[in-house]
Amino acid sequence: RLLMLDDSKRTFADAFAIAQKVFRYTNHTVMPEALEKWDCHLVEELLPELYPIIVQINEAMLTELYQKNIPLEQIAKMKIIQNGMVHMAHLAVYASSYTNGVAAIHTQILKDTVLADWYKVWPERFLNETNGITQRRWLALCNQELSGLLTKLAGSDAWMTDLKQLKTLETKGSPDVLEQFCSIKQTKKQQLADFIAAKEGITIDPNSIFDIQIKRLHEYKRQLLNAFSILYLYEGIKDGSIQNFTPTTFLFGAKSAPGYRRAKAIIKFINEVGKLIANDPDVNQLIKVVFVSNYNVSYAEKLVAAADVSEQISTAGTEASGTGNMKLMLNGAITLGTLDGANIEIGDAVGSDNILIFGMKTEEVNALKAQGYHPGAYYEQNPIIHSCIDRMYAGINGCKFAEVADSLKNIDPYMVLADFDSYAAIQKKSSELYQDTEKWTKMSLHNIAGAGIFSADRAVNEYARDIWGVK
Repeated sequence: RLLMLDDSKRTFADAFAIAQKVFRYTNHTVMPEALEKWDCHLVEELLPELYPIIVQINEAMLTELYQKNIPLEQIAKMKIIQNGMVHMAHLAVYASSYTNGVAAIHTQILKDTVLADWYKVWPERFLNETNGITQRRWLALCNQELSGLLTKLAGSDAWMTDLKQLKTLETKGSPDVLEQFCSIKQTKKQQLADFIAAKEGITIDPNSIFDIQIKRLHEYKRQLLNAFSILYLYEGIKDGSIQNFTPTTFLFGAKSAPGYRRAKAIIKFINEVGKLIANDPDVNQLIKVVFVSNYNVSYAEKLVAAADVSEQISTAGTEASGTGNMKLMLNGAITLGTLDGANIEIGDAVGSDNILIFGMKTEEVNALKAQGYHPGAYYEQNPIIHSCIDRMYAGINGCKFAEVADSLKNIDPYMVLADFDSYAAIQKKSSELYQDTEKWTKMSLHNIAGAGIFSADRAVNEYARDIWGVK
């Protein structure tokens, strides 16, 4: 629009060619609600100067596709304007020089499914740029005790601008270093416990496992799987079928979108399970559930420094990358998660012995969807699942969760029930591993040492070099 002002002599074609060189499209999620579509009448009413340009861009794209002899059925799917809607992701891909995803598997999913039609036409425009985090905030600032130890072990603080220098930690796992690391982790856990006591009025045990899931509340991130498993643990400890359980504090931090009713119901469910456990002396010395209030960056800084276990349990093929997983591993938390998003690259960086993986892979999820997923079969055949869903129907502390239970039993869009047994097994393994302090601490150090690739410095440099051509 700016390039075609009245006093400009530029044609649409010239203006669009410049704009296309200006813009790059980073896709951050494959969730349908984020691939926005807007009603044409609404766009035309609110943006009367822009809508005609969108129409011209759509026509230019169609002309180019016809000239390339792209099949008509493929062109129909690629239209920017179709069914009375402006498809913003389509516009973003066509009006940019490059399109990138934010983790290796995410970029592959864009190529294979979400943006497959564009990839077939313009494969040279598609790149991957795995997300990164800044170690200045997420380690040096929020965990100064650990930062001091790492600087001492590395011989300098150069890791603050070159995170890969922490790789040398892999050889520094002496008993003395492990003891210092454990002491620091305990300090951060005590600090978090003190903060929660002051802010929430809740007492938690800093000697328990701190199992932490902090992220936006969305069904695909499966906070419900975590909470469902906690309900199973409660019933198992209560009836004696679960023995020798390591005391664990399950910490959640999340916010839902204002109109997202299911997400709000899940928040309510987590809190009611927490109340149920807190009021039961048979179990409350072994399990604590805390949903922190007003979760934000300041709270996150305290949580990531104190975490023992990092819950990254999205249904495979749904999480674009994740950066919380990187922040938590950088502070020595062990990732418990699916092979999804950047979890895959975390596993590659730290080795399979230093990450706790469960659940279906993306191709298995897709295969199950293709053959027809029937969650009701899990309800009928698995007595644990049956019992927990029945408890949701009957009510917890007088609150019934029939709508959530119906969704699990009849639809289960993110396959909570299909992955439940695998998740319960890896939770059991995590609990057992934690009891071997030396092994667990070495795993933690390996995670810190392997975090170099996840620095935002690396991501910025790759964007500059590969996408913007900055020398």
